[in-house]
Amino acid sequence: MVLEEKPLVVDLDGSLLKTDLLYESVNQFFALFPLQFWKILLWAFRGKAYLKKQLALRIKLNSSLLPYNQGVLNWLFEQKAAGRDLILATASHEILARSVANHLNIFTEVIATKNTINLRGEVKKIALCNKFGSKGFDYLGDSMIDIPVWKEANNSYAVTNSQRLNKTLKKFPAIKIKTIFPNERPNFLVSLIKTLRIHQWIKNLLIFIPIIAAHRLFDHLGLMQAVLAFIAFSLCASAVYILNDLLDVENDRNHLRKRLRVFAAGNLSLLIGWLLWPIFIISAIFLSLFTLPFMFLVVLGLYFFITLAYSFRLKRVVILDVLILATLYTLRIIAGAIATNVPISFWLLTFSLFIFLSLAFVKRFGELKSSASINPEGAIYGRGYTTEDGEMVATMGLASGYLSVLVLALYIQDSNTAVLYRAPQIIWMACPVMLYWISRTWLITHRGLMHDDPIIFAVKDKVSWAVAICFIFIFILASF
Repeated sequence: MVLEEKPLVVDLDGSLLKTDLLYESVNQFFALFPLQFWKILLWAFRGKAYLKKQLALRIKLNSSLLPYNQGVLNWLFEQKAAGRDLILATASHEILARSVANHLNIFTEVIATKNTINLRGEVKKIALCNKFGSKGFDYLGDSMIDIPVWKEANNSYAVTNSQRLNKTLKKFPAIKIKTIFPNERPNFLVSLIKTLRIHQWIKNLLIFIPIIAAHRLFDHLGLMQAVLAFIAFSLCASAVYILNDLLDVENDRNHLRKRLRVFAAGNLSLLIGWLLWPIFIISAIFLSLFTLPFMFLVVLGLYFFITLAYSFRLKRVVILDVLILATLYTLRIIAGAIATNVPISFWLLTFSLFIFLSLAFVKRFGELKSSASINPEGAIYGRGYTTEDGEMVATMGLASGYLSVLVLALYIQDSNTAVLYRAPQIIWMACPVMLYWISRTWLITHRGLMHDDPIIFAVKDKVSWAVAICFIFIFILASF
């Protein structure tokens, strides 16, 4: 390898990293201090440099978990091994920039935002020219704001997938682009669809359960109301998933599989997430307000605010976290009953609470199992459990699942059941089917083979589909 004579100046946000440390700082501050969000506006009023300083002093950046552009990073290691001087020059605050530099241990110097100087664009150009002279350095950047710096660089390197930026750079004869690195972000639309988690909308099919259980599936008005409720809940759910992923970025990056989620992996800007989730929740509110009963909107609001409390704090409270997850599933059934004007069944709600509590315990036990392989005596990152709790969690979860079967068995003897079913005793056949499915689900979880989300596992699992078909067939048989 031929050693370049000029020092290589490297931009951080969007170049070396797939993310922006200002957005990372705001995101983490909001997750840690949600009731102090007004301070961000106050600090921003005093200038970007001041805002970055105040955020940097209050957050804890784990540089080892940040999403790096791996191709760029590998190339920088090669340049360093060849003896080249690497300089980190960034608009991020000096505290955060040094954290990254200390972690990578390849930079001889860090030039960053500090005091009242926001090292960006023209300001960065002046700082570099004062230090190295015009054409006295090479520069790696990623966006239009870097054009003034590229003009003064001897050789330039770009990290981008943007055809618009590439065309713009060709208009400047003074800019000599030697290499263009991909920014390693997948297609924007693909990442956007992933963050909406449309596949999770299948959980909102629970809204149809009350109208089905009441044998009113052919009530066209009720069915239309159920469809509208499904859409409203799905919009709200996507808002919730986006917000939860934003607040859980740090925890997700510590997880073997969740680190690949869109925001944790840096595949979509955190800013996009903070702009997107309010749009979805407002859409859900307007749809509910103008097409569904007011009490449905109340339940939808309750679902959203419980989820907010769960995301910010309650997911770290042992036992309460799984009870909340079970309640959120049950709220979908309550919402479906209200939307379709179907009386809420005590049996259905009780069965729902116990079966979804069991699945919530499955989720936690799976996380404990995964965590135990990495840290046998430690806690789940961002949760209140330790790996020693695994046996107790499994016991409570299995007991909850079996209790749901007991509720199903008792439902057979209810007087209202005889009104809905001509042969309610046939429903008893569903009990061993449920016992088999619950026991098998827990056995799979105990073996460490469970998906992060047991509902998604059930949707993809052929045996679960067979069990569901048997379950439906039994209830149809009991009706005739």
